[in-house]
Amino acid sequence: MAEGSSSGEPIDLLVKSTRDLLRPEELVREATRDIVKDEIRRHLEKTLKEDPALQQALRDAVRDLLEARANEYAALVRVGTATARLGLSALPPDVRRELMKDFVDLLSKELGQIVERSL
Repeated sequence: MAEGSSSGEPIDLLVKSTRDLLRPEELVREATRDIVKDEIRRHLEKTLKEDPALQQALRDAVRDLLEARANEYAALVRVGTATARLGLSALPPDVRRELMKDFVDLLSKELGQIVERSL
């Protein structure tokens, strides 16, 4: 059997996967990347400590971003709710009643299971 080929035996597969995992060039690249990231992080933290106004501006911007994302998700939920209501309104009354009954039954069952699991 040629070197580098695998017979498919479990021990061969284990050796090959271990060899792949411990490729030195990958380890060096990942370690170097981590070192660079740590250096950049330290430099940024130092810069922020030296400039409290910049640090506060960054905090405010992050807070605004998180708030904007929360508002976006809330708007998506409202759009989904309005779309569901529109869909239900467009249904014939008998189909709507049956669908709502099925939905209430499903919701009751799910809530019951949640309560059971929480006890």
